[in-house]
Parts: sequence; structure tokens; C-alpha cells
Amino acid sequence: MIYFSLFLVGFILIGYVSHQTNWDHFWLKVVDGWVRIWCRFYHRFQYAVINLPENGSAIVVSNHVSGLDPLLLVCATHRPLRFLIAIEEYRHPILKYLYRSMGCIPVDRSSRPEVALRAALRALQKGEIIALFPQGRIVLPTEEKKPLKAGVKWLAQQANCAIYPVHLKGITGVGKVLEAVFVRSHAQLIAHPPLNCNETIDCLTALKELM
Repeated sequence: MIYFSLFLVGFILIGYVSHQTNWDHFWLKVVDGWVRIWCRFYHRFQYAVINLPENGSAIVVSNHVSGLDPLLLVCATHRPLRFLIAIEEYRHPILKYLYRSMGCIPVDRSSRPEVALRAALRALQKGEIIALFPQGRIVLPTEEKKPLKAGVKWLAQQANCAIYPVHLKGITGVGKVLEAVFVRSHAQLIAHPPLNCNETIDCLTALKELM
């Protein structure tokens, strides 16, 4: 019993000292630290930290190829990310407490997705960072590129903030959700310069080329 207690304390301490994002909850800091360890050493994650502003709002957008993607985005940032996620995932019996603690915003795609957009806009107006996958679902790299969801453009314009596009690749478990987290990868993140949606820039077209 004493060995298990020592192991547990060590596990918690290692996670806590490895965190790099100032989450509001102690346990989120522990999770953040282990996410970074897992991505860097198990998935051999190669990335540069996304150059988000120190203060104020921003939107991080990425292509979506697997269930590993959110972990990689967390690892590549130093500010808390509020993810927009499908409501069926948000209600997961094991993970729902984690999602709620992280401030994830559930999206009911079959009924009223505008509710989630309004919640995301309120978060941006408070100076928070929203992260989303504008493809709307997992899209394999071999699939044809389709128009992106227009919600990201609406949010950027309403909140008057920049979009920070990134591209993920090198993930072994493409098309998988839970399995992708445990199948080892050579994951990479490519960060592109921020975009501002205005009358002279069609940001959806620009983002589609970067996805």
C-alpha cells in the first residue's frame, strides 16, 4: 500500500511540475503536465508553441484527423483552450467532468448549433481562447476538401479577433478517436500566420487551403 501511495504522489507531482498552462484547477494542471509528457515522448510530437497573444481573445483552428488532435493543441499552447465539441462527446460518462472543468462548449449539431456559437462569442468577449475544428468532423487526409463551417468566420468578425490556423500531420491513428491516443505517432504541428477576417480577406477560403 505504501508503494502505491508513493507512486500516486509521484505521478501527481510529475504532472503538476510539468504543466505549462495556468488552468484554474489543480487537477487540470496535473492533466496538462501529463498530456505534454505523453505527446512529446510517446507521440514524438514536433511543434513550435502557437504564438497566441499573452492577453485577449483568439481562435485556434486545426484540421481534424483523429481523437489525438485536442491533446496536441493543448500541448502546443500556454493558454487555456476552450474547445467546441459535439454534445454527444461532451456527455461522455467518464470524461464529462474533465470537459466541463476545461470550459468546453458542447455543440448540438442536430438542433441548435447557434447556442454554442453564442457561448463561444461570450468567451471571446471575455478575452479567452476558443479552439475548434472548422471541418466539423474527422476528415481523413485523403478525403476531398469541403467548405468549412462558417461559424469560425462569424466568431472572428463578431469578436474582432485573429484566427490562428495550424495543421496536424504524422498521426498514425487517423480516422480513430480513442485508439489514436494510444497508437504511437510521429506527430507534427505546423503553425501558420494569424488571419484576420475582414472585407478584403476571404478567411474561409484561406483556411481551407491550410487545413
